[in-house]
Amino acid sequence: MSDASTGAATGGAGSASDEGIRLQKVLANAGVASRRVAENMIVEGRVRVNGETVTELGSRIHPETDLVDVDGVAIQLDESKRYVVLNKPTGVVSSMNDDRGRPDLREWADEWEERLYNVGRLDADTSGLLVLTNDGDLAHVLAHPSFGVTKVYIAKVEGLVTPQTIAKLTRGVDLEDGRIAADKARLLDASRGESLVELTLHSGKNRIVRRMLDEVGHPVIELVRRQFGPLHLGTLPVGKARELTTVERGALLTLSRRDGDTSADPAE
Repeated sequence: MSDASTGAATGGAGSASDEGIRLQKVLANAGVASRRVAENMIVEGRVRVNGETVTELGSRIHPETDLVDVDGVAIQLDESKRYVVLNKPTGVVSSMNDDRGRPDLREWADEWEERLYNVGRLDADTSGLLVLTNDGDLAHVLAHPSFGVTKVYIAKVEGLVTPQTIAKLTRGVDLEDGRIAADKARLLDASRGESLVELTLHSGKNRIVRRMLDEVGHPVIELVRRQFGPLHLGTLPVGKARELTTVERGALLTLSRRDGDTSADPAE
């Protein structure tokens, strides 16, 4: 089957006159499957290039510019992009070069050759999941609150939180910069004058979890971010960083490409 027959299916990614790499080879190089299995995936209609299903084995693409997904999950083709998750300790500021000389993120970013930077911020006194990357498009989608990427926090707070307080957090509280409501709120434990509360939010406002819990009368003692979009902290020890797994990268890139379609007017 000639490449010319698949040019439309790949959104112009390949033609008889263009150089490119066969799609099944690209998938194999990306670690999706062996070349033979990748060929079966293509024939079965499970592979899309630039949003269009490709079923012809002669298809050629340009990994540097074309976007590929298999079964709806984005595949990383650009090997220059790096994606790292860090369990940030307390006392570390979310900066690559703190002008006040406080501990910053360079200790972990320097472990990789690429120049990484943090996606969003965590307060110095908050620990937990922080993403480091050199993928600017993905960072924009993850960090901008208009895209609605959720974050899950576990807060140890003063006092015994009641179901009524949990309901108030989801209904919304009035802060100095406007009304804010948790997407979800859950009481995990309450004993000996302290409580554990799980809050899910997509807001990126400064110190928002602490301010919300202060407003309902339960100041935060300790705060950790356990989840950021599709990424979970899991068992990663405090102060350790690791690259994302293939599955995690797929989930993150799928989210980025889906929500990135609205980046021309994210307020809509």
